Amino acid sequence: MNGVIQSSKAKIAILALAVLMLAVCMALSVVFGYTDTSWKTAVAAFTDFNGSNQHLIIRNARLPRALIGAAVGISLALAGVLLQAVTRNPIASTDIFGLNAGAGFFIVMAVSFFQISSLQQFTWIAFLGAAVSALAVYILGSAGRSGLTPIKMTLAGAVIAAMFASLTQGMLVANQKALEEVLFWLAGSIQGRKMEFLYPVLPYLVTAWIGSLLMFRQLNTFLLGEDVAKSLGQRTLLFKILAGVLIVLLAGGSVAVAGPISFIGIVVPHFARYLVGNDHRWVIPFSALFGGILLITADIGARYIVLPEEVPVGVMTALIGTPFFIHIARKGSFK
Repeated sequence: MNGVIQSSKAKIAILALAVLMLAVCMALSVVFGYTDTSWKTAVAAFTDFNGSNQHLIIRNARLPRALIGAAVGISLALAGVLLQAVTRNPIASTDIFGLNAGAGFFIVMAVSFFQISSLQQFTWIAFLGAAVSALAVYILGSAGRSGLTPIKMTLAGAVIAAMFASLTQGMLVANQKALEEVLFWLAGSIQGRKMEFLYPVLPYLVTAWIGSLLMFRQLNTFLLGEDVAKSLGQRTLLFKILAGVLIVLLAGGSVAVAGPISFIGIVVPHFARYLVGNDHRWVIPFSALFGGILLITADIGARYIVLPEEVPVGVMTALIGTPFFIHIARKGSFK
């Protein structure tokens, strides 16, 4: 599929504009919220800090929230790009395939049964949950004579996601204390997240971002079909394993920080492909930037819907993504 933007120079210009838009969205996230602040106050919080309540909110709450929103949005979008390319499934994403649910279940289990509260431990637990889910979906999707197909992968992902979601709800019903601790987190939110939440997972996320960018040639080759890729010398099994590791890092790290946020990984890659076509040299960076923009924009909107309370950003992304998901499911292709 050719995108609406054909010229490489135009793509570079739009990419630069997307970088600027992400920076603007992050700045808006720092300024706007329930507590009134101004651009002047936001700048002064970093250049002339006076210890006031507004300055503390900007530095200790809103700046970390903007940075975490960008990191999670980038990660979920890249995970969606990789999943859709590897499975050749237009509705593949970490939430549809159960990776988010698996990571969430493992964290809830750790809180409920082992009273684990360490952020570092949460990171590894989320990675484990995402990996177990991915392996289960792959095994179920590969069963039968026809082997691995997009529809079987989707059905397997739906089954795994439903299973982990049910198990999670069952544990929370039996443990009210754990319910209070993780209920808002399970809805998917970056509210109240501090930089301490991001630090443990950031090295893994950055590694996965770089790895995704470096895989654009392999992704382009694999899109020609697995048999064609093999004939061109691609080691497809190794490619799938590496892509799977990157997806687990992206999904597990995102869930560990912000909980299971849906639909970013579905919506963003399709929009990027609409603009620039199927060449992953462009799809990957565009998706990363659009993912950060979408999540931060949704988070800003979530602050104003039910003032003085906030809607979890996962609810906002679901509202945005559901109509798009229905459209893509009906279309059923990358066209």
